[in-house]
Amino acid sequence: MLKRYLCMILALMMVWSCTACGAQTQDEPEETRVVEDPVEGELPEPEPEPVLNPLTGEALEDPDAVDNRPVAVMLNNLHYAMPQHGIADADMIFEYNVEGGVTRMVGFFQDPKQAGTIGSIRSARACFVETVLGMDAVYFHAGGSTEATNMLWQLGMDHYDGDAGKVYWRDAERRKTMAYEHTLMTSGEKIAAFLPESGWRLKHNEGYQYPITYVEDATPAGGADARQVTVRFSAYKTGRFDYDAATGTYKISQIISMLGASPNPYIDGNTGMQVSVPNLLVLRTTVYNSGDSSGHMVIQLQGGGSGVYFCGGKAEEITWRKAAMRDPFSFYHADGTPLSLQVGHTYVCVIANDAPLTYGEAQ
Repeated sequence: MLKRYLCMILALMMVWSCTACGAQTQDEPEETRVVEDPVEGELPEPEPEPVLNPLTGEALEDPDAVDNRPVAVMLNNLHYAMPQHGIADADMIFEYNVEGGVTRMVGFFQDPKQAGTIGSIRSARACFVETVLGMDAVYFHAGGSTEATNMLWQLGMDHYDGDAGKVYWRDAERRKTMAYEHTLMTSGEKIAAFLPESGWRLKHNEGYQYPITYVEDATPAGGADARQVTVRFSAYKTGRFDYDAATGTYKISQIISMLGASPNPYIDGNTGMQVSVPNLLVLRTTVYNSGDSSGHMVIQLQGGGSGVYFCGGKAEEITWRKAAMRDPFSFYHADGTPLSLQVGHTYVCVIANDAPLTYGEAQ
């Protein structure tokens, strides 16, 4: 009997011990508890809005670059100098007929650090000087026509004009197959390293704003079909743009008369891929031969004119304005309201008022 009582007492003591342990766990001091539930009514921190590239509407990798003056680089376009490098990295490209039917281009880079090799680099022309001035950009070129050189100095523009050295170099591989004038190259890295020591103003002045907005889909509502676009700059050069529905972009080619009727794709030498853009603008203006010994073209940019905007395989008649030399281009619907471009890169062709422009179904 005594043994039975002892067993009962031991059992009661064990139950009491377990209950005490449980109570201690539940009653542990307040400071040792971790409160995981949010305060009632408290919302999580919102994701910061991306900082957008003013030349594309895309998010900038470096948000601090948003107020930077863009970099403009003068680009060769002779078929002897193909492939071009860095054109796929350019946020915007303007192409003009400069002389003898030959075109050149200027590429704008909001953040040159994101670009690879760029070139080949050629000399400035007056129409490009005025385009760069309107964009408040800094200009990289190699020489220039007499008119362009005078404009650069008279306007006090920030520009780099040089040969191989700190910012440019002569590409050894290109020299094996190309003339010397087609071998001058630079890179986004070299330009970005040079800018802080240039002494130039690197930020836009307070209040400067590029007059274009961007939307996710800028396909013209009810626009004419434009899956293939041909832009005749001259008897020598015709631009060809073929819409690729898979990417929503126009693939860029050119037809050089002396090479036959087949289009030659614009291949970026950095990637080996054909360059394409979602936005294609063709602007009409007065273009005529200056009559000088080089046949330099005079291109009227101040004022405005008509044009066509191509996006999403559709076309829309537009107008453009550039009120003064220091103003950028602005674009408008036929009713006069501002035109928004699609998020992404833009290619601008400037041609004579009577130059042939055709578009429609792909052939």
